Amino acid sequence: MKIKVRDFFRRLGLVLLVLTIPTMLILYAFQAKKYTDLNKEILALEKKQEKLIEENKRLVSDISVLTSADRIEKVAVEELGMHKAESEDIVRVEMKGDGK
Repeated sequence: MKIKVRDFFRRLGLVLLVLTIPTMLILYAFQAKKYTDLNKEILALEKKQEKLIEENKRLVSDISVLTSADRIEKVAVEELGMHKAESEDIVRVEMKGDGK
């Protein structure tokens, strides 16, 4: 009787071992696929980040050019027909009251 029980547990252990090895290999394959997919996604995001950084640098440069005082004055004079105000052109308005 003891031999049958011992033989049963040996066979059960062998069956579990035989089933465990392929299961572990399948899990490893799924994990490797997931790693590869995530790695591709990381590379794509890094490329996108580089493009966005370059675009941001270009936009910052454009902003600095467009907001320069010389350019604003040039646009005001040449395109809008404006000129610098002379002291006699300036009118000061002073309001008195409680502001209500």
